[in-house]
Amino acid sequence: MTIPDGSTPSDTAFASLRGATGFLTILGGSGTPTAGAMSWFPAVGAALGALVGAVWWASGELWPPLLAAIVAVSADAVLTGALHHDGLGDAADGLLPHMDRARRLEVMRTPDVGTFGIMALMTTTLIQAGSLASMDARPALIAGLWCASRTTMAVTARTVPYARTSGIATSFLGGSAAVVGVAGIALAAGLATWAAGWSGLAAVAAVVLAAAGVVGLAFRRIGGFTGDVLGAAGVVGQSAGLLVAAARW
Repeated sequence: MTIPDGSTPSDTAFASLRGATGFLTILGGSGTPTAGAMSWFPAVGAALGALVGAVWWASGELWPPLLAAIVAVSADAVLTGALHHDGLGDAADGLLPHMDRARRLEVMRTPDVGTFGIMALMTTTLIQAGSLASMDARPALIAGLWCASRTTMAVTARTVPYARTSGIATSFLGGSAAVVGVAGIALAAGLATWAAGWSGLAAVAAVVLAAAGVVGLAFRRIGGFTGDVLGAAGVVGQSAGLLVAAARW
């Protein structure tokens, strides 16, 4: 079957996968962002988490737990090009201080990072490293949590209003949230539960709730989401998931 523009369904699926991979990671080269790329966010998130988890496991064979955890957290930043961390820093600077909506959006667009952003980045990094250092290496758990965080990004983009009139995230808008949400959470829950039992399932729930909290704050203060908000939701979500997974159940 050929689509009116001359492409085939397999071509379109590959382009969407490449767009998701190119946006979420430094792997695979750049791809054209499309609404269809959002459908691949959970799968790409799971693959990314599996890579980070593999680095965590391999590092644990060479170094003490804390150093292995730091290497794993650093690998995540490298593999994502620190895109989501940049979003967290910008979102914290724009959403947390007292200012009007227009000023918040202006602050979030500037490249520099202020006190709120620095504190948010430090806090999430310490939580992630400390959580990983307190657990045995379980790559499938990281795959599940990273899948859940990227699923929340996709669902947010398809259900929450965009707060700007233009921006990079506009290329991803459109499509159904139900399918990607159900499929993504099912995959995330399956991976995390297989790795850590019911505590893994609780960790996935923590990812979703924490990410939803970030999006809810953004909706209250700027009327919707931006690309920075998506990044912030992902980092905060996976940090909360690791914190719950590391709890002394």
